[in-house]
Amino acid sequence: MESGCGRTARRLAESTPAAESRRGRGATANPTGRFEPATREAFADGWELEDELPPLRTEVTLERARSIITRNDSPDIGFDRSINPYRGCEHGCVYCFARPNHAYAGLSPGLDFETKLFAKPDAALLLERELSARGYGARTIALGTATDPYQPIERRYRLTRGVLEVLARFRHPVGIVTKSDLVLRDLDILKPMAAEGLVKVALSVTTLDPDLARRMEPRAPRPEKRLAAIRTLAEAGVPVMVLVAPLIPGLNDHEIEAVLARAREAGASEAGGVLLRLPHELADLMRDWFSEHYPDRAGRTFSLLSEARGGKVYDATFGRRFTGTGAYADLLDQRMRVAMTRLGYPAERVRLRTDLFRVPVGVGGQYSLF
Repeated sequence: MESGCGRTARRLAESTPAAESRRGRGATANPTGRFEPATREAFADGWELEDELPPLRTEVTLERARSIITRNDSPDIGFDRSINPYRGCEHGCVYCFARPNHAYAGLSPGLDFETKLFAKPDAALLLERELSARGYGARTIALGTATDPYQPIERRYRLTRGVLEVLARFRHPVGIVTKSDLVLRDLDILKPMAAEGLVKVALSVTTLDPDLARRMEPRAPRPEKRLAAIRTLAEAGVPVMVLVAPLIPGLNDHEIEAVLARAREAGASEAGGVLLRLPHELADLMRDWFSEHYPDRAGRTFSLLSEARGGKVYDATFGRRFTGTGAYADLLDQRMRVAMTRLGYPAERVRLRTDLFRVPVGVGGQYSLF
């Protein structure tokens, strides 16, 4: 009898490029997006050309957005506005909860998500306009909530830096989420902002195992570089949170204490963890990835995940989607809290200032009296 992972692997293989052509990518398949009217299905036509397929290249489309600040009213998220200068992410993290969003663009949440990217070149100009609007009230903006603002293409497009330059001029608070040491490039902006209580950085350290990281997050900096980035940021006076996320049952959950210890030693002052989330197509993508990389662990992973999700693969209920419920979820939470206390993580989190916000003189037709 064929296992669930076996059936998934066979089904997704219909839209999977040869292994050599997707070397250095995270997803192992490229299934049709859920909104498409037809699905792709490969078949053998007698021409064995797989070895001739070139490696998948990154394509970037410039997107002319009408606005840059996204609002949300989710009761279990600690911010009500965010900015994502890019759509899709070249880091290729196989577990990324944002993958299903690519289906809205008529693309696959699989390999398309990490190879067909969108950049918003007007991000800084749009932000300046929105912050200058009459009646705007400053609250912390989360930068990089869906896709990493410091993914590799940021070296070329520098959209994240442009956004930070605007926020610094307006003295607007920002929380950055990334798994890249490229954030250190912008220390000249971040250090003065941190001195005024206007910025903190959350760095994701999913695992300390470089081999596991390479398979899960093929184009993200290796774990040691992220820990070094935490140290450099902390030494510069920038508050740093370490994110042990996502916590994947049976794969990296045993590393909670070790990651928290290494991050605290490097200077992290806050910590958090999020249980693996598998909305929409992501569940099948993860099953296919397990079948290729860790077929012997898939059963335990999905069994524990189902236990923490009320018998389902994914539970989108507010208040439960990030942590899960039940004995396994409670154990993860307890381990996080005990380790943080033992390692001396402060009980209080850094609160960024909003009272310094000002529209600079001459911006948006507004002039200051001071």
